[in-house]
Amino acid sequence: MNLYTTGTSIECHRTRIVLAEKEIAHETVEVDLKKLPEDLIDLNPYCSVPTLEDRDLVLYNSRVIMEYLEERFPHPPLMPVGPVARAQSRLALFRVENDWYPLVDIIETKGEKAAIKARKELTESIVSTAEVFSVMPYFLSESFTMVDASIAPILWRLPHYGVELPASAKSIQDYANRIFEREGFQLSLTESERELRL
Repeated sequence: MNLYTTGTSIECHRTRIVLAEKEIAHETVEVDLKKLPEDLIDLNPYCSVPTLEDRDLVLYNSRVIMEYLEERFPHPPLMPVGPVARAQSRLALFRVENDWYPLVDIIETKGEKAAIKARKELTESIVSTAEVFSVMPYFLSESFTMVDASIAPILWRLPHYGVELPASAKSIQDYANRIFEREGFQLSLTESERELRL
């Protein structure tokens, strides 16, 4: 199993977190998006990362890859078993992907004027969820899930993005620290990602 990834993408990072949490043996191929390897160009018509190659199967899109890994390697489970809880997790994933990920993309790729507005919106949106983070050890769960794997890369990068959470968001900082201390999270980090917090 090969994962084509970059050193700093949040989409790649959340995929690596799932691989690490499930202790799935794989090779990581770190690519330069400005000079893509021929292998990746041949495998993926979108030439995007993350791309997972598992024997004859090739998957792209982090969400598709994560769901495949969950189904192929069900232990430890990163999605709830019951249909109601599973639907709630999928809805939470949808919210993170649609509310927070686009703002991160603006901060990372657009000009400073757009980034200032996106930083403000991201800060306000994260802070507005502080109460949810105080209910259980993980995001609305007693155990680590794919939702946590999707939130963690954003929280890890907040200092790099110039986002400082207020004291009222202590529950989010406590949650982040719990996630960051996990062995799976530590194993998922690239050298470039570690440097984001130095």
